[in-house]
Amino acid sequence: MNIAHASSLLLVSSVLTLGVGITQATELVTPYGISRQVNVDAQGRNIPGDAANEPSLCLDPINPSRIAVGWRQFDTTNSSFRQSGVAYTTNGGLQWTFPGNLDPGIFRSDPVLAADADGTFYYLGITNTSTFACDLLRSTDGGATWQMVGPALGGDKEWMAIDTTSGPGRGNLYQVWSPFYNVYANNRYRIFTRSTDGGLTWMPAIDLPHQPYWGTLAVGPDGEVYQFGKAIDTPRFWLNRSRDAANPLVTPTIDVSTSVDLGGPMLIGLPGVNPGGLLGQAWVAVDSSPGPTRGHVYVLCSVTNDPGNLLNVMFSRSTDGGRNWSAPVRVNDDAPNQHAAHWFGTLSVAPNGRIDACWNDTRNSADHTLSELYYSWSDDGGVTWAANRPLSPPFNHSLGYPQQNKMGDYIGMVSLVEGACIAYAATFNGEQDIFFVRAELPIQVRVTPLSAAVQISWNAVPGVTYCVQAQENLDLPWSASRTVACLTADSSPPVVDDPWPAGHTRQFYRVVRLPTD
Repeated sequence: MNIAHASSLLLVSSVLTLGVGITQATELVTPYGISRQVNVDAQGRNIPGDAANEPSLCLDPINPSRIAVGWRQFDTTNSSFRQSGVAYTTNGGLQWTFPGNLDPGIFRSDPVLAADADGTFYYLGITNTSTFACDLLRSTDGGATWQMVGPALGGDKEWMAIDTTSGPGRGNLYQVWSPFYNVYANNRYRIFTRSTDGGLTWMPAIDLPHQPYWGTLAVGPDGEVYQFGKAIDTPRFWLNRSRDAANPLVTPTIDVSTSVDLGGPMLIGLPGVNPGGLLGQAWVAVDSSPGPTRGHVYVLCSVTNDPGNLLNVMFSRSTDGGRNWSAPVRVNDDAPNQHAAHWFGTLSVAPNGRIDACWNDTRNSADHTLSELYYSWSDDGGVTWAANRPLSPPFNHSLGYPQQNKMGDYIGMVSLVEGACIAYAATFNGEQDIFFVRAELPIQVRVTPLSAAVQISWNAVPGVTYCVQAQENLDLPWSASRTVACLTADSSPPVVDDPWPAGHTRQFYRVVRLPTD
């Protein structure tokens, strides 16, 4: 029995243009992704006149169809009062439920969501405008309801990571924040803490070498903790690593502390793009796959390093636990001299080791008033990157600013084997809203011979319709092929069985993505 397979991807592009006051649900289709609005009313429609930005998201690792997104919610675009918006989905992002703000009328900002290995979601955020103190909430039902855990120390631009390994640190929560505004008024350099009891209590915060800020945290496959950001005493980026942070009996120590060259500094405030905010925070991610890149550490940030572009998305990797770093690589593949802004650069790693990067991009806007969400990935540990793909239609990034005059400071991304899940802010409704999109990868078909059939499976995006086609001779056009089955993917990887035709010795298969209306 000879079985061969081929895969192809048929693409469709349509843009839904809405104006302020339109209340229908917003769904936008591009060749490489379908964006669905997250901050919707009870009927799944846009809420006219509000503003929402700075999203973070988390997925249930046991049931990835359960996803929650949190963001900064403004009741009107004329308000600077920030609250906690949070929505959830139970079908992989096809429909979203926004029950309302977590604490209506209570100030909250800088939302950060993360999930533990058992599928419990956590929501960390600032809740005090004077001290920048944070608190922590928890959800055990995929983000449908949230319960207060308690105070969580904290400060401005805090970030959180959770140990999901099977080691002694499993379930530990780690947090870092800025040295400029935090709860330690008399010793502002205490910026790192840990909880070993699900956030009920937190270790007194400790200092970190060079106090890196405006950055993120990541936990490696052996429970090691990495923290990355802009050093307080140098324009460069800095990475710190702790190998004993998983041990609840000791105060974490730093065994690796090193500068990282990303070719230039990060930027805050760019007129016409994000005047009052960061142009992207500093990201760190670690490969926890079983493959040859397991343990590799990756960093990425939008930096200003080239007179030909306002900002570039720059990447570097370490293969020795953060001690040494590769020369910086530019991920955006457009011309280096078109004065474009590639901002809000974001990084994550899939369980199979694929590295994902996304960002807002003005390359197709002559006056840089329009951005598109762009995406690329690397299958070889960041040595090479795929051709950049636009995931969203263009949007005017300056529309609907709340009084803060920015679109927040970051967007959120979590990677699955099937593709990256991204929550981002855009203005398709004439105001800032939150959208969710899955980055579509090239279709990879897997063909498995069974006793009396052939099983065909492939990576798919929920909500997209695919057809499996078969034929015996590749010299014939695929228009003459036999259609085995057509189905609309849900949150589970699709599988189709094709009974083996009697008397046939070989069969060729391909999977086609049908156009989306």
